[in-house]
Amino acid sequence: MGKNLTVGMSKELTLKTLPEHSAQRFFQNLPNVFATPFLGGFMEQVCASLIDEHLEPGMQSVGMSMNLKHIAPTPLGMEIKVVCEVTAIEGRKVTFKLEAFDEVEKVGEATHERFLIKADKFNAHVLEKAKKISPS
Repeated sequence: MGKNLTVGMSKELTLKTLPEHSAQRFFQNLPNVFATPFLGGFMEQVCASLIDEHLEPGMQSVGMSMNLKHIAPTPLGMEIKVVCEVTAIEGRKVTFKLEAFDEVEKVGEATHERFLIKADKFNAHVLEKAKKISPS
């Protein structure tokens, strides 16, 4: 399922923060800084990207949980670097430790769990669920 995916593997990606990443996209009366939901999404992207490099055909991963601490603000225009490391593999569940840094300091940390899935089986389940609310 996850060929050659091992504990200790790591990956890092960098993102240039832009106006569309502002916390004000979620609520107007928030600071105009890099938003926590975007940090969490970027962290998920880095982990999914690492897993994707090791998946067998027909497999994907989905997020199960994230425990995120956004510990410092980042002005828009700065770059954010996220580093993830595989800390555990239990069957089809993969656990990651993450750290995020802007150009000045550490701005976030998280643990994240992803689950390896068979895409066709998962998509069939989603389709069946959608049919339950669709008008006949």
